[in-house]
Amino acid sequence: MALDFKYVRIQGKELARNTMHAKGVFSMCWQLIQNDVMDEEDSDLYKEIDSWFAEVLPFPPQCKRQESVVCWFKTENSDEMMKMIRPALWLLERYNHPYYVVYTNTPGEIVYEDQYQIVAKADGYLQIDDLQESWSPEDE
Repeated sequence: MALDFKYVRIQGKELARNTMHAKGVFSMCWQLIQNDVMDEEDSDLYKEIDSWFAEVLPFPPQCKRQESVVCWFKTENSDEMMKMIRPALWLLERYNHPYYVVYTNTPGEIVYEDQYQIVAKADGYLQIDDLQESWSPEDE
């Protein structure tokens, strides 16, 4: 039985300090640049990708304020976003940085929404081992 999911997120294994939720694709790539892992050509490629997203994708106020939130693309409008993010995924693979493509219909309490994305409160955390599991207070 195939399910239709409303939201998609690309994330890694490491947790973001402010959310205690798995870091997203943008944070993972910036971390590779800041740690001098990426060579200059690859760094320039990622900066072009990031610039495109900065122009097209609104920057949610909750993210600007560094609140404990997690961003998800809307699957109904994600074709262009996913097409533009593919080179960043290639960069993660090139530098052996694991990532997961996560789909959900229950991202948590949505505090922001635009044409392409939603932002949900990070009220739980993800434990990523060989299998992904999500936790929320309602599970208790």
